[in-house]
Amino acid sequence: MEAESAEKDPVLVLHEPPLGWLVLNRPEVRNALNLRAWRRIAEGLDELEADAQVRVIIIRGANDEAFIAGADISEFPRLRADTDQARSYEKAPARVVTAIVAAKKPVIAMIAGFCLGGGVQVALACDLRFAARGTRLGIPAARLGLVYPPEAVRMLTQTVGPANARDLLLSGRDIDADEAWAMGLVNRVIERSELEAHTREYALRLARNAPLTMAAAKHTVAFVCGLRNAPDSEQIEEEMWRSFDSEDFHEGVRAFLEKRRPIFTGR
Repeated sequence: MEAESAEKDPVLVLHEPPLGWLVLNRPEVRNALNLRAWRRIAEGLDELEADAQVRVIIIRGANDEAFIAGADISEFPRLRADTDQARSYEKAPARVVTAIVAAKKPVIAMIAGFCLGGGVQVALACDLRFAARGTRLGIPAARLGLVYPPEAVRMLTQTVGPANARDLLLSGRDIDADEAWAMGLVNRVIERSELEAHTREYALRLARNAPLTMAAAKHTVAFVCGLRNAPDSEQIEEEMWRSFDSEDFHEGVRAFLEKRRPIFTGR
């Protein structure tokens, strides 16, 4: 799925029901995210979330050289030169993280090449992370003199544990996909030539599951982890009780008794 056109758009939004793709499309800078790219990711997530035919969202780079090689540092002197500018700028990455966490649909990060800084932040917000062997991941904030966003540190620590979080944040070192898997930073490591096929197959399997159940699972995990903007306990319980009145619940029970695959509609 090489993105060969629309190079002026930093993020391509592709509808391929039941899958939706967000393709980071700045290969000339290894998909380093400028402010426009951050905003386009959020817009693309909203667009795919609104498409009832899309059941699973996948975020990937336009090629296998990079997922996201961090923020576009060339913008820093102009847009992040001081505290006031940084506060304003940070609203864009925060909106992306919130959109991924709050999405009712599973979001998969398909990672190949470089995944650094803001790229790790995006990947951590995703529900699943599949990495190609040979991928390099890291958080170089300590080498740039900036502080990694606290919510991203929270997600990192919950994902890899305090010891590994300190290692990555204090050293600023890169790690390969196998070490990332050993830490729990990625769910699977796959040969680069097989990454897209594996991710697609897995996503299609998810797309056959009950949308309401997957949304509730996402929201419950976010609540348990204490993520910002996660639903509260009352909302989580209400999702559970409402499921018993859903068409999908009754379809799931009928299909089980009739020994057939259920056809879920998300209602």
